[in-house]
Amino acid sequence: MAYLVKMTARAQRDFSDLYDYIGAGQTDAAWKWYMEFKEAVLSLRKQPSRCAVAPEKGGLRQLLYGRKPHVYRVIFRVLEKRRIVEVLHIRHGARRKFTASDLQ
Repeated sequence: MAYLVKMTARAQRDFSDLYDYIGAGQTDAAWKWYMEFKEAVLSLRKQPSRCAVAPEKGGLRQLLYGRKPHVYRVIFRVLEKRRIVEVLHIRHGARRKFTASDLQ
């Protein structure tokens, strides 16, 4: 049975900011990359536990997407009983580790 992928308001803002940052509305290549990234996030509906545990906090996982130096981290948690994957935060992989306030 598949999981429902839900994005927090923070993750939606992160996606919107990324869209603007890479210029996805201006070039076909950026649009294609953005859509493939979004599909990778939605792929969490199947086997979300395939992703590594995030180093910052137990109970959270991370999906890495892209090639160096442009790797992005998708931070999420799996609510197993409810069959929900909750995407919390999206950030560039080179940024410092996040804190609890980064998830608000």
